[in-house]
Amino acid sequence: DGDPVDPKKLKAITTVFDCPPLKDDMRAFLAWIADYTLSPPGLVARMALRAPPAFDPEPMVEGLKLTEMRPERMTPARGRVIALAEEAPAWTRSGLAHAAGVSSSVVDGLAAQGVFEPVFLSPPPVVAPPDPDFAHSALEADQMHAADQLISAVRAGHFGVSLIDGVTGSGKTEVYFEAIAETLRQGKQVLILLPEIALTPAFLERFQDRFGAKPAEWHSDLAPKTRERVWRQVTEGRVHVAAGARSALFLPFENLGLIIVDEEHDPAYKQEDRVFYNARDMAVVRGRIGDFPVVLVSATPSVESRVNVEQGRYAKVHLPSRFGGAALPDLHLIDMRRHPPARGGFLSPVMIKGIQKTLERGEQALLFLNRRGYAPLTLCRVCGHRFQCPNCAAWLVEHRFRGILQCHHCGHTEKSPESCPECGTFDHLAACGPGVERIAEEVEKIFPESRIIVLSSDMAGGIKRLRLELEAIAKGEADIVIGTQLVAKGHNFPNMTLVG
Repeated sequence: DGDPVDPKKLKAITTVFDCPPLKDDMRAFLAWIADYTLSPPGLVARMALRAPPAFDPEPMVEGLKLTEMRPERMTPARGRVIALAEEAPAWTRSGLAHAAGVSSSVVDGLAAQGVFEPVFLSPPPVVAPPDPDFAHSALEADQMHAADQLISAVRAGHFGVSLIDGVTGSGKTEVYFEAIAETLRQGKQVLILLPEIALTPAFLERFQDRFGAKPAEWHSDLAPKTRERVWRQVTEGRVHVAAGARSALFLPFENLGLIIVDEEHDPAYKQEDRVFYNARDMAVVRGRIGDFPVVLVSATPSVESRVNVEQGRYAKVHLPSRFGGAALPDLHLIDMRRHPPARGGFLSPVMIKGIQKTLERGEQALLFLNRRGYAPLTLCRVCGHRFQCPNCAAWLVEHRFRGILQCHHCGHTEKSPESCPECGTFDHLAACGPGVERIAEEVEKIFPESRIIVLSSDMAGGIKRLRLELEAIAKGEADIVIGTQLVAKGHNFPNMTLVG
């Protein structure tokens, strides 16, 4: 700014990386976030520079190039390799062997005779480039109208926020795929933000069916090497579409032209450690600074987004009906006073009958309860002692599968005791109220033959196991699913016909 800097404060540059610099709009975005969230700029910059090994270029790959030499003895296998090698200027050794249907030793033999010479090739892309015209979605009138609104916004090429508001199954994903296709035709990159949990193989396959290739993934479960390659190729503009959790917002894109925030109401977009931010709101800021459109998507839009639509700050794209004329579900309230559960149980006879009919038809049922563990409170029947957290005065939740009592506020855990710590009485500790583990126990007693899956955010194996379980449910490998809010996140379970 023209102000002289004290020479003592200047430090020598030690290394200059062979890496594209952050764009002006990205630097402005990072500065804005540091200012808005009152965070040290270095801490915010670190979120954009998450993969330090990627600051150096990816190593070249050793390949083979056909020469004028030919082998002394020609075999059918060698003939296939040479014929293929003539079709492209250079191949990798394994790629050529695989394409010709021969073992690598055939290729090595030809190289030893001088038929091939070594060359160095650019590192392969993390994912194949998506083709906007690979397959066209069969859109109905409402969806066509919605898609046209988004395509117009993309063509205009300026900042604006659109909210796609449509009931579950109304084809919101297919509609925003059209906006992605238009952005790709313009040669720009796209970022799709999803709650970590929605980055399932099902979504990636839907994307591949439309564009012929999967998007590059970005989430906490990626292997470090893959993370580095994705970061580098996004920065160089070789990755055209990235789909990721909230941290993907800080990838330094070379030419970003559209951000989609799917399930925009989801609390998983909030980060509440180090730098506190909501990725949905920051996506809007990034669009404003970079001057490109942002699309928010939800079947149950957040209050903030609804207000912004009503005040005219966001454009509303409404999808009133389900795709293909699919019926909306029948909703029934069960009065637990008129249909009480059996003694010691929590499921109403009406619910049990519904599950039974569903299973008889060979379909799946889902029981949703927003409580992890076995029971939210444990007390002593003799003296009335309630197990409480020593740090924050919340009740300790019993996790019977793991034999512990845990505080869900601060994470304090202790071993489940055999006797009351207050009066010392054995066998008189009572679990009060249900958690998902307790509902699973009841369901197992009623339907002993059924395949039951219990899902909650604290299960062992983390995201990887959760993805496998969700995939198994979608394939019909479970009859009854019992879970906390992460089972209610817009997953596509085609055979699920009852939710309790």
